[in-house]
Amino acid sequence: MMLTTTAHPSREVSASGGLSPGVRRVTLDAAGIPLSALLSEPAEGRPPRATVVALHGGGMSAGYFDGQAHPDVSLLTLGARLGCAVLALDRPGYGASAPHLPTGQGLMDQAEAVRAALADARARLVSGPLFLLAHSFGGKLALALAADAPPGSFLGLDISGCGHRPAASAALLGHRARTSLRRLNWGPLRLYPDGTFREIGAVVAPMPEREIESAQEWDTLAPRLLPRVRVPVRFTFAEHEAWWRQSEADLTDLAEQFSAAPRVLVDRLTGAGHNISLGCAARAYHLRALAFLDECLAAGPRSAAR
Repeated sequence: MMLTTTAHPSREVSASGGLSPGVRRVTLDAAGIPLSALLSEPAEGRPPRATVVALHGGGMSAGYFDGQAHPDVSLLTLGARLGCAVLALDRPGYGASAPHLPTGQGLMDQAEAVRAALADARARLVSGPLFLLAHSFGGKLALALAADAPPGSFLGLDISGCGHRPAASAALLGHRARTSLRRLNWGPLRLYPDGTFREIGAVVAPMPEREIESAQEWDTLAPRLLPRVRVPVRFTFAEHEAWWRQSEADLTDLAEQFSAAPRVLVDRLTGAGHNISLGCAARAYHLRALAFLDECLAAGPRSAAR
């Protein structure tokens, strides 16, 4: 199912500054570094079935998961309606942490900071098992978090916009190749609802220097991390994904890297570009991801055994 790209003049916007109704801003303690985040929860004080921890890609922010161009785009509102809490982080180097980390952090340092932030979130804000839903560089972070995580840390991982064999050089991230980056990051602009690029200023953010450097190290990090992931994993590749190779051979090899994971799924999404969660196909993707969460919940302890 895809959204139409017709403008939606009746969209409600909360008084909290461009957030969807029911979404609020919170701050987490990442071992002394503040990490800003967006949080949505099921209505009427119902306990969540699980908490979705959403990790944005490079050059974005937590607002990526609360798109304002169409009511059906926001993961935060959909997840809450379906009985989950959704915690979308501004990754280290973005949002509240940017003044403390002016050049950002590399991947493994981000993993350490986010572990601390999630411990704080579990102590104060969220309950239920944690499920990682991540995009692009956030997908790399999700894999780093899951590698060697203690049993029971995460239900599973749902990753989009990230693979293991690049189709374009990460070195482009450090250049001002605007035309090339627009094609890589977005694909055809018709794939996004009307108003997407009027609202985008609240979503995009500069990609920190150390994160750009770390993105260029994925070729050596991926073979170390992927075999150590021990929870179910699902990948989604957009039809117009241009950063990553996605032939059948590429995706078969990707799945084979997860030698310790009990289950690995690879999906394709038609009518989507790299920034899936802001596009017309966002709702379809989010529903599939939350269905995978349900499968992980149903599997329970069995998912820990291959």
